[in-house]
Amino acid sequence: MNPVRQKTIAASVHFQGQGLHTGRAVKLGVHPAPEDTGILFSRLDMDPNLRVRASVENVRSDEMRQTALVVGSGVVRTIEHLMAAFHGLGIDNAIVDVDGEELPAMDGSARDFTEAFLRTGLVEQEAERHWIEVERPLFVDKGDQSLIILPSPHLTISYTLSYAHEDLRDQFLSLRIIPEIFERELASARTFCLKEEANALLAQGFGKGANLSNTLVFERNAPLDNSLRFENEACRHKIMDLLGDLFLAGGVVRGHIIAARSGHALNLEFVKELYMSKQKKEKQKNFSSVLHVEEIQKIIPHRYPFLFIDRIEKFEPGLRAVGYKQVSINDYFFQGHFPGHPVMPGVLIIEAMAQVGGVIMLSKPENQNKIAYFMSMDYAKFRQPVVPGDELRMEVEVRKIRARTGQCEGRAYVGDKLVCEAGVKFAVVDK
Repeated sequence: MNPVRQKTIAASVHFQGQGLHTGRAVKLGVHPAPEDTGILFSRLDMDPNLRVRASVENVRSDEMRQTALVVGSGVVRTIEHLMAAFHGLGIDNAIVDVDGEELPAMDGSARDFTEAFLRTGLVEQEAERHWIEVERPLFVDKGDQSLIILPSPHLTISYTLSYAHEDLRDQFLSLRIIPEIFERELASARTFCLKEEANALLAQGFGKGANLSNTLVFERNAPLDNSLRFENEACRHKIMDLLGDLFLAGGVVRGHIIAARSGHALNLEFVKELYMSKQKKEKQKNFSSVLHVEEIQKIIPHRYPFLFIDRIEKFEPGLRAVGYKQVSINDYFFQGHFPGHPVMPGVLIIEAMAQVGGVIMLSKPENQNKIAYFMSMDYAKFRQPVVPGDELRMEVEVRKIRARTGQCEGRAYVGDKLVCEAGVKFAVVDK
């Protein structure tokens, strides 16, 4: 499969209007950005030089019915429709400048953003796109609201809308998300509420810029003083909002998402789970399945003359590894250990196995920059002597791991001969 390249827009695009919730006039500029920039936001009216990545790490969590990004000492509210346009069209990199605390509502959908970006054109860049690929099911739920993602080579969203209210009937839609489908089926779906919600939302400080043109207000399954663009426009808008929130996970998602009655709060809880899963996977990828001395020294603090591992193979962080040491007559301990009849001290063989165990333990993302202290040793047995010229192979596997401790089993071989075995226990502490 040919790699998919990152994209940005061909030229700057400008918008202006009122914020949907604040009702304040605002101007917005979207500009091309270099590859691997991501989506960056800045507040021109506060600190134009401060640019904050559109990431779930920077989301303000106390907002309702919208997604807000913390930018310095301020926020940028209602970013979800613009983020949906980026995600849906495959725009990986852009710089967003806004001169107020909320993006313009436009017509209540992502249509104006989408059409402007397509008119301007998209530019393919050299770097490959960053994907978030799901290897196992992941879900969040809150009462009768839920989100689950299943492994899939493509992004598909299946959404069930159910307000259980006579003013808005239940709706369902399932779509594979590609740019053409996003443009045709989702971008123009407008935000909405029930008639009985409208006054309550205004009383809570929401919807000051809303009107019957940019917000569908439903009564008896129809919008007041407006007409639907799609029979199930409300369900489509929910999918569009979800797409915008998903892009805060730090890449383009691949998986089948099944959503029931989710809104921004649950969306963002779900995105946090995706983001943490992605971060954990990336940290584990930084570890090669084969580690040489330089990589080993980045994980454990041991140095010459007390580093007894030359390399590690079959490395699975947090699980198991095979370590090797080439035993040489030049090793310092042979100077005083049975001179004339050099034998590697058994305690050093166990220390070497313990160092392999330390690499396995400290490679877990939550244990990086920590130290593993040897706590105890069980059933140590020495079966064969190890002499200069031997290659010591240590097979170590984690048996039990907790927040602060871990137990490993190790066996040391020379060729196919078992020379030593032992169980070791570690305490993991901060440096």
